[in-house]
Amino acid sequence: MELGAMRKSYRGDEEAFEEQHLVSRDPIKQFGAWFEEAASCEAIGEANAMCLATCTRDAKPSARMVLLKGFGQDGFRFFTNLESRKGKELDANPVASLVFYWEPLNRQVRIEGSVKRLPEEESLRYFHSRPKSSQIGAVVSHQSTVIPDREYLRKKNAELEEHYREAPVPKPSYWGGYILEPEVMEFWQGQTNRLHDRIVFRRVRDGSAPLGAFTHRGEGEWVFERLAP
Repeated sequence: MELGAMRKSYRGDEEAFEEQHLVSRDPIKQFGAWFEEAASCEAIGEANAMCLATCTRDAKPSARMVLLKGFGQDGFRFFTNLESRKGKELDANPVASLVFYWEPLNRQVRIEGSVKRLPEEESLRYFHSRPKSSQIGAVVSHQSTVIPDREYLRKKNAELEEHYREAPVPKPSYWGGYILEPEVMEFWQGQTNRLHDRIVFRRVRDGSAPLGAFTHRGEGEWVFERLAP
């Protein structure tokens, strides 16, 4: 199927995302401002949906959609089955990238950084904050393993619903959380004629290092630049 003719008109220049119009020179705060707009946009079903890309130790990539469950100056949190494909890849090669795409706002955010497991107490606390059906689902599904058919899942789910009808669901040992500490954050705003705006923040550990002619100081360890679209 040829898709070359599929095109969308983006916003006009009045929506240009200029460096001087940044909400903050701290990319976490900038993300928070954009996320708040996305979360309040009725046309966006799940503002916290993100593509998580991981890689094996021998550089074979994989990607999938997951849900962001918290963010702050320390990083971006998500939870999953630790024995799933993404869990195994994160343990073997603890770096990853995240992509948020908020189509109604013509915005995209890309984040890259190192990943580590969250403390067990935090994973336990979040697990028991979830709806009971979701807790049971985490016990039912040994994610990424081969199963005979859907009936296997349905039957096991029904058994556990009955078993835990009046009892709390214990968090499986193979379920927990990760946090990605960002090293690079890129903010993309779609524009007319595909001359999109791209502002990228990079974490610079050596604050005394000289900056390039088009590189600007951000807050803390961050610098930022405009990239060609």
